[in-house]
Amino acid sequence: MWAYLERLWHRLGSPRHFYDLAGWWLPWLAVSSLLLLGVGITWGLLFAPPDYQQGHSFRIIYIHVPAASLALTGYFAMAVAGVVVLVWRMKMAEVVLQSIAVPGAVMCALALFTGALWGKPTWGTYWFWDARITSMLILLFLYLGVMALGSAIASPVLAARATAVLAIVGAVNIPIIKYSVEWWNTLHQPATFKLTEKPAMAPEMYWPLLVCALGFYLFFAFVVVLRVRNAVLEREAGARWVRELAGEGR
Repeated sequence: MWAYLERLWHRLGSPRHFYDLAGWWLPWLAVSSLLLLGVGITWGLLFAPPDYQQGHSFRIIYIHVPAASLALTGYFAMAVAGVVVLVWRMKMAEVVLQSIAVPGAVMCALALFTGALWGKPTWGTYWFWDARITSMLILLFLYLGVMALGSAIASPVLAARATAVLAIVGAVNIPIIKYSVEWWNTLHQPATFKLTEKPAMAPEMYWPLLVCALGFYLFFAFVVVLRVRNAVLEREAGARWVRELAGEGR
């Protein structure tokens, strides 16, 4: 088992092997994500019953919750990639870190935007300097910082190390976001998904949310893998295998 995992680790660390594997993953990720998103969003927006307190305005949860969850997951993945960059000097980890930043920032911005739309009918205001909301805004700035830092440094090696350090240091914000509603008195409601507890939502509301979340995660994976694949071609443009692919029209 460990020997297999070690071989897989080395294969994923090879730009050529990752490119080939990604080419196999992409169609499956694209089809499955679009199917789940179509079913989940249609189910949630059109067929789920209205909330007894919030009415139909609660339906924004089917966009807001998956986006917010992905914003946290994406940054955590960047921090893990940052550790791999600093400890093992793996080039593919550098590519993955930078490739996650843009879609992660988009999800974070989407979570803030939909949260503001949700907050107006629920709290009476689009924005409030709530602990959860403020820490999510800081997360967006961290994403933008990683993107800006990676673009500002000319040396790929120094850029990779600098962004890795920022991603790791910024990860301290993740538990603050997650537990802010428990540590402080906030307007924001507690987490919708809890693996250790039974969902508080009715099944007819919860299941479409679960389908939406899975669809969002698969779509996020599709975008990241596609970005990594394109970045590999740019970084390895002078390699023989890339020239061979260009000759084959791939």
